[in-house]
Amino acid sequence: MKLSLGPVLFYWDKAQLGNFYAEMSALPLDVIYLGETVCSKRRAFSLDQWLGLGRELQACSQAQIVLSSLTLIEAASELSSLRRLCDNGDVLVEANDMGAVQFMAERKLPFVGGSALNLYNGHALGQLLDSGMIRWVPPVECSAALIADVLEQVRDMDRDLPEVEIFAYGHLPLAYSARCFTARAENRPKDDCQFCCINYPDGLALSSQEGQQLFTLNGIQTMSGEVTNLLADYPALAACGADVLRLSPRAQGMADVVTAFDKVRQGEAPPLFVDGCNGYWHGHAGMLKVEEAGLC
Repeated sequence: MKLSLGPVLFYWDKAQLGNFYAEMSALPLDVIYLGETVCSKRRAFSLDQWLGLGRELQACSQAQIVLSSLTLIEAASELSSLRRLCDNGDVLVEANDMGAVQFMAERKLPFVGGSALNLYNGHALGQLLDSGMIRWVPPVECSAALIADVLEQVRDMDRDLPEVEIFAYGHLPLAYSARCFTARAENRPKDDCQFCCINYPDGLALSSQEGQQLFTLNGIQTMSGEVTNLLADYPALAACGADVLRLSPRAQGMADVVTAFDKVRQGEAPPLFVDGCNGYWHGHAGMLKVEEAGLC
């Protein structure tokens, strides 16, 4: 099974991004996603700089490089940038918006279908396969049973299956909004946010009145409060047809995360229990740790 490093979802400055990818280039990753997926105002790297970084990573590692598109397109300038990304002519694109799907289909180019496309059944998958999708990232709330059912529907349609990439580690991206929650938390208007989300390299925790972290705010993105971690579920991941496991970057400890997943895929026994939630994978509320709840 392949390991992928998802795009950095948080706002890090250029130095932090450079140091992070220098460290990741030495690790056993098969796919590395680059680019800004959350907010077009985050411009630590331009598109040309992301492409340049991709070439550098290809030169020093064997990983496939993929450029991820913005998830929520709100302005003509963002649409223009999306068109340039799809026209890069060199690197595979992850389409996180149907506009990107249309651009890639018009150019008859293969692409990765990101989780934000919300594909939940075999017929939807079939339409995207006709448009050029070669890898499917299921929505993060999909259970193992649902993913297996969708793939069975595709087989029943006598279609070749795409690669399946499961979100296996990191804060789950749950929803997107036109409003910037991080700016609102600092009493700033979105148009004058002063890039305040750079102050929260792992997002801004949102807790209940009882002190339980419910969500993580990341600009316009709402994420899970807990980090999901499916390392203990590795046998079920293989059984459901997963080809790639996505590890979503965090500011600290990613080398240890990649190493732990690599050891298990090389044959080491998976742990019986890990920190982090895994409820969605088992068909329950996503914030649950189903081992502790006695549900599996």
